[in-house]
Amino acid sequence: MNKKEAKIYIIGAGVSGLIAARVLEDNGFSPTILEASERVGGRVKTDIVDGYQLDHGFQVLLTAYPAAKKYLDFGTLDLQSLLPGATIFKKQHQKIIGDPLKDISLLFSTLFSGIGNLSDKLKVLKLNNKLKKKSLLDIFSDKEQTTRTYLLDFGFSPKMIDDFFNPFFSGIFLETKLETSSRMFEFVYKMFGEGSAAIPKEGMEAIPKQLRQKLKQTSIKINTKVTSVGGQQITLADGTKLESHYTIVAAEVSNLVKSLKNNPTDWKSCRSLYFETDSKIIDKRLLGLIPKKEALINNIFYNTSLEAASKGKKDLLSVTVIDDKRLSSQQLIEQVKTELKDYCGIDTIRMLKQYVIPMALPQIEGLKYEMLPLETCLNTRLFLAGDTLLNGSLNAAMISGETAALGVVESWSNNIR
Repeated sequence: MNKKEAKIYIIGAGVSGLIAARVLEDNGFSPTILEASERVGGRVKTDIVDGYQLDHGFQVLLTAYPAAKKYLDFGTLDLQSLLPGATIFKKQHQKIIGDPLKDISLLFSTLFSGIGNLSDKLKVLKLNNKLKKKSLLDIFSDKEQTTRTYLLDFGFSPKMIDDFFNPFFSGIFLETKLETSSRMFEFVYKMFGEGSAAIPKEGMEAIPKQLRQKLKQTSIKINTKVTSVGGQQITLADGTKLESHYTIVAAEVSNLVKSLKNNPTDWKSCRSLYFETDSKIIDKRLLGLIPKKEALINNIFYNTSLEAASKGKKDLLSVTVIDDKRLSSQQLIEQVKTELKDYCGIDTIRMLKQYVIPMALPQIEGLKYEMLPLETCLNTRLFLAGDTLLNGSLNAAMISGETAALGVVESWSNNIR
């Protein structure tokens, strides 16, 4: 059997599955991707509503991600970068804090923001310098503690943590107490320091779309739901059975493999709300943070502060809620509107769409940066991919897809000898 005849199926057309297909193609194979939904992208999708581009949850691409630099064409994506900082709302007043070493326009606002004391600002420089010298492998082999404990041990004041680190990183980690591993904090902080946070001009779905366009020998079957995987057989929702030489599961594996049904992945959830506004109250390309512990809103961002391929008639505001306090959809919308007015002074808004995202980020113990191809192997014919194997990031999704594909290549090579 030659490589072209090998029946290799990839379950899931998210970023991991698309990267797996790319690596298999690079090694001479012609895989088939089975995708349950109507389009590729997995958790990275963009809708057009009333002319506005709405990502499924506020997401950014960190341009320093090594895997992103390897597999994405940043120029074609036409990345629109955010400024390296944030606007913090205190009694409707904006306090801007950022990295003046990356953007000098943030120097005076950061120095005189009143966010943190002089010692905190010096410690930010110390942390930047420390992580600049620390490799990614060293970060992910270091001892784990909570991010909050890490920051306290580093010497940051509780006020600096509560006013900046907590609201900023809670929006990234999707939890409100900074209980996420210090490995993830160091990794993300280092990536912010070495690159920028950016959104493609056509929205985040431009990333999986680009990955799909680069595939030349892969067949993608959308609206094709897999119900189980066993041995060398894949069963579809319509009862069809497919024979497979190798299968990569780049989706929630506990739903598909009988032996893993009692070990589902734990997920963090969030809600993302989009509003149309008459104007922007943040006049820079900055994330807005609400440091009030009792607030529903974690962060806000005017997507129209960046160039977009599709534009509505006014301004687009995204709002992220991490803890919905079990409010109904309508109750949450009304409370968010109240908070936008009370905390930010925003009162002229029209609701566009609300996304409830139950599987926004995997909750993982013992975070890793990478793994060996053999570690993705559930058995000699079945391989796993997805950020659930490493850490919750687009970089991890890409690395895991690459590694699972290399596992298939290695297994195929061993079997034909």
